[in-house]
Amino acid sequence: MAGMTSSTRPFLNRRLAEFGTTIFAEMSALALRTGSINLGQGFPDTDGPEEVREAAVRALRDGRGNQYPPGPGIPELRTAIAAHQERRYGLSYDPDTEVLVTTGATEAIAASLLALLEPGDEVIAFEPYYDSYAACIAMAGGKRVPVTLRPHEGSFRLDLDELRAAVTDRTRLLLINTPHNPTGTVLTREELTAIAELAVERDLLVVTDEVYEHLVFDDAEHLPLATFPGMRERTVTIGSAGKSFSFTGWKVGWVTATPALTTAVRSAKQFLTYVASGPFQYAVAEALALPDSYFSAFRADMLAKRDLLATGLAEAGFEVFKPAGTYFITTDIRPLGETDGFAFCRALPERAGVVAIPNAVFYDHREAGAPFVRFAFCKQTGVLEEAVKRLKALA
Repeated sequence: MAGMTSSTRPFLNRRLAEFGTTIFAEMSALALRTGSINLGQGFPDTDGPEEVREAAVRALRDGRGNQYPPGPGIPELRTAIAAHQERRYGLSYDPDTEVLVTTGATEAIAASLLALLEPGDEVIAFEPYYDSYAACIAMAGGKRVPVTLRPHEGSFRLDLDELRAAVTDRTRLLLINTPHNPTGTVLTREELTAIAELAVERDLLVVTDEVYEHLVFDDAEHLPLATFPGMRERTVTIGSAGKSFSFTGWKVGWVTATPALTTAVRSAKQFLTYVASGPFQYAVAEALALPDSYFSAFRADMLAKRDLLATGLAEAGFEVFKPAGTYFITTDIRPLGETDGFAFCRALPERAGVVAIPNAVFYDHREAGAPFVRFAFCKQTGVLEEAVKRLKALA
């Protein structure tokens, strides 16, 4: 018959068979269908700084970036990334050999894992993890080994003994995320020291996703893993303009690493998108040079929003894990008499006109994540106030 294929094999490659439509697509569609406030997907509902947006318009008009940019990224942006790492963390990178611009942090993760893994290599990642980690490890033929962050005294904590025990002779790489999405945990100096010592002792590569580096609150401090002894030469650090400047649609991310690691990641990246985001690269170069006052105002704004939503969620009856970083709050729904995050999130739009994400999608051990639900607070204050008002219906 026309249109039929003779193959009985599924179309989707078996490495990806467990990954259907992402939960973000499902929940965003649900938000649209029900007219709910979408606190599911983590994107701001206002644009970032006007002068950065204008820089993109200027680049477009001046014909900068309208054709393919250079493979590693435009020199202006690579220089700005290196200057940012030096200014904030004292990390010195050569813009020509140690910086790679990527199509968002998502591509940086994919290219790093595709480049650095052989089939059968084990990758340790903290669970719950951002959903693309699992898919990218699978695409690279690696085997993911989750180490679970567990609730402890109001936040999610890493068990260093569990981490050490997870390392085997097949472990190739640690995939670290701090500040951590979805739990909001920021790894401490002690924890990072122990991770660094483990990586050196077992000769492991590290890919560290630091896209929320500018969103740390209270007494927390973002410490790049590459600053720890023995880590500069074995760490691929990933950053993102989308998260730091609220232009998620521009898809500009980057990698900083040694020349050998950067070359390896670029070898994979060039066959994914080759290049992207030409004019936006010029704008992000200007954004990275913004004064410290921009970053502190951005953080203060998100801190106020965190506190507004955290207070509202607590009043609605959730147990709230107040995040030390990111723009997400993880809650426990058991005080509301609920145990299944999926069922809760699918019913929440009808019950309260709000959309959230069930954390279980970020776990291999689904039962460990079952009662946890994530809300994003990178929204306008009025939107959060309305969401809080609606959520009171649950109390």
